[in-house]
Amino acid sequence: MNNKKAIPYIFLIGLAILLLVIKKCNNNSSTKTNRNTTVKEQRGLNRNPAQINYSKHAKCRMDCRHIDETEVKDILKNGTINYRKSELNGADCRKKYAVEGVSKDKQHLRIIFAPCQDEVTVVTCIDIDTQYECHCEGDE
Repeated sequence: MNNKKAIPYIFLIGLAILLLVIKKCNNNSSTKTNRNTTVKEQRGLNRNPAQINYSKHAKCRMDCRHIDETEVKDILKNGTINYRKSELNGADCRKKYAVEGVSKDKQHLRIIFAPCQDEVTVVTCIDIDTQYECHCEGDE
């Protein structure tokens, strides 16, 4: 009879050990996930990149729309990401962030940034409120 009384206790102790092992495994994997997420966030939109590059198209659009590099940097640093207009699927260097804000001369801008490592490339610049006549290469 002693053995029959011990079986539930042995079962509970075994279950407790199993739960501790599972919890420890989950903590280790979530720590890795959190570290990876942090790295991904750092690789996401770097608001203070070492270098900002400008595509030929972006330079043309900036010229047409009277947007200077200071305004681009301000939108990058202080703008709001429009996730509906962003393209975040794919590898880190293929993501594009649509960042919106108001420039110093009150233009409502959307600037498309493509981050890669510690650099960001400006893909294009859009004045949301005003249509400008632009004749950039590749435009129809």
